[in-house]
Parts: sequence; C-alpha cells; structure tokens
Amino acid sequence: MLAGFSRPSAGQILWNGHDISQSGIFHQYKLQLNWLSLKDAVKEKFTVLDNVQWFEVLEGKHGKSLPALELMGLGRLAKDKARMLSMGQRKRLQLARLLAIDRPIWLLDEPSVALDDEGVRLLEYIIAEHRKKGGIVIVATHLPIQIEDAMNLRLPPRFPRRMTLVDMLDRADIA
Repeated sequence: MLAGFSRPSAGQILWNGHDISQSGIFHQYKLQLNWLSLKDAVKEKFTVLDNVQWFEVLEGKHGKSLPALELMGLGRLAKDKARMLSMGQRKRLQLARLLAIDRPIWLLDEPSVALDDEGVRLLEYIIAEHRKKGGIVIVATHLPIQIEDAMNLRLPPRFPRRMTLVDMLDRADIA
C-alpha cells in the first residue's frame, strides 16, 4: 500500500497531510519514494556501474554512482558485467542505487536477504545515515536488522498456517 500497488481496505495513507490515493498527490509522493524489493532489476548485460548510473540518469542526477558502489564494497567491480555478481553483491548493488538516487523515503522489502554479516552492517550503517539526514526508512523483514529507535509493527499472520503432520503428532495422545 505504501508503494501504491494496492489501496487500503479502510482508512487513508497520508503524506504531508494529503491522501496518496489522489492522483496528483500520489505523483508527488512517489517522487520522494525509493523502493527495494527481492526483484533486483539488475540488467545482466550492463556493467555494475551502468546499473546504478542508468537509474541516476532517469532521476536527472549524476556523480553519486561510483561513490555509492565504493561504499557498498563494489568499487573494484564497477566495470564488470553484472551477470558475474553473487546474490549478496546484487543486493549491495540495489543498496548502492538507493544511495545514488537519494530519495527521502525508503521502502525496503527484505533488504538483508543474501547479505553476509559485513553487508548487514553496511545496510544498518546506510539506514542510520539516511535517518540522521531526516530520511524515512520502512523495512519489512524476517531477519534481524539493528535500527536505533526503531518502531516495530508486528502484523498477525494473513492466513492461518495449515496443520502439519508434526503438529498432529504433537497433539496426539500417543502412549
């Protein structure tokens, strides 16, 4: 809903006091939004640097791609084809895009998936730095990420889990 893919079944999502479901408001809101998902949108035939610069050009920005890649530990791979990257490196590439595009609201869906311990520390660092500059970060995750002064929202399961054979055996009074 925050990314605009669906509407709330009740209530409103307000941005600067305005309902984002209104088309003119949503257009302004989405220009403030940067979304990271499990689908990485990495163009395999592009270089690592081109994969970040392409998004930067779409934003009318320039000059932040290489520093973002270097911060994320990918500077030495900047001229390599993206098809050579591991899953963790692909995730770091996505995070470098966040930094290069530099929008104030980050929606991060499972941002630590495929990252090693160092990658998770880098993720925590860039989140902290973004928040220090007044940025907003909303994270959906199943894995622990250290975020100072985070507000946690735990949602109930959307669908009840089906009973498994193990559940049935646990409940059975077998003697």
